[in-house]
Amino acid sequence: MTFLSPGRLWVLAVVPLLVAVYVLVQRRRRRYVVRFTNAALLHQVAPRRPGWRRHVAAGLFLAMVTVMCLAFARPATPVKVPRERATVMVAIDVSLSMMAKDVAPNRFEAAKAAAKKFIQDLPARFNVGVVAFAGSANVVATPSGDRAAAISSIDTLTLAKRTAIGEAVFTSLQAIRSFDAQAGQDPPPAHIVLLSDGDNTTGRSVPEAIDAARAADVPVSTIAFGTPYGTVEIDGETTPVEVNKVTLAGLAQGTNGKAYEAADNDQLSQVYANIGTSLGWRIEHQDVAARFTGIALLLALAAAGASLAWFSRLP
Repeated sequence: MTFLSPGRLWVLAVVPLLVAVYVLVQRRRRRYVVRFTNAALLHQVAPRRPGWRRHVAAGLFLAMVTVMCLAFARPATPVKVPRERATVMVAIDVSLSMMAKDVAPNRFEAAKAAAKKFIQDLPARFNVGVVAFAGSANVVATPSGDRAAAISSIDTLTLAKRTAIGEAVFTSLQAIRSFDAQAGQDPPPAHIVLLSDGDNTTGRSVPEAIDAARAADVPVSTIAFGTPYGTVEIDGETTPVEVNKVTLAGLAQGTNGKAYEAADNDQLSQVYANIGTSLGWRIEHQDVAARFTGIALLLALAAAGASLAWFSRLP
């Protein structure tokens, strides 16, 4: 719990002051009792009452004052609130290394299947776009709520040479900034999900992409797709295509995203599901002062009831 107006908590200082006054009054009462030297006369003018009862109403009253002081400082609790205009850009590596069959049936087909499932599982309030990157990066589906268009764009992807991870991030950021008329001045909350298995071999560097994503406050989560044992046939030659985890992890960590490793289709589907869940909400602090006021009212009624029942007067 937190307080939206913590500066007002100074009013709590009144509580120990009230306690001190109450203790002082009780001591004075005992002094007055001592003045009566005739015990029989004292019992006649001051009938005996259980000592603890007179403190109950006072205790309830002090509790009520404490709770009201806390309510004055506007207590708040964290709540999950759906993100508005939330946009997810899915960037898919379509370089030739994605032909490797260390992930069945191959990295490329497994990635496309997982990406489509991820898009289908996103909540309806999300906008989603797709970027394909190899030697360059291109938006193949502009961010929107049209799931069918995004999924259809994935079916049209083809493989090409080289890998431009940095360009994929820049192209995704540009698509986010072009989302709607107000996106230039007020960009939507966004996240980039980048799936790749290789090094950045062309275009702008990964450190440049990190700087741009951090400046735009857009996390990039990466998925290192593949195993250390992948190979592909290029121009009749077998070429090893070991997945590069270091570069992808650095991109994620540098942008406050998360780095994942997915060696097979089942793992990858789960990773995408986790990302979709984490993007759907933001934490806000909801004012619950009314709740504290209600508690204080109940305490006040309890104090008044105890005082009326035992002493026939209000505290």
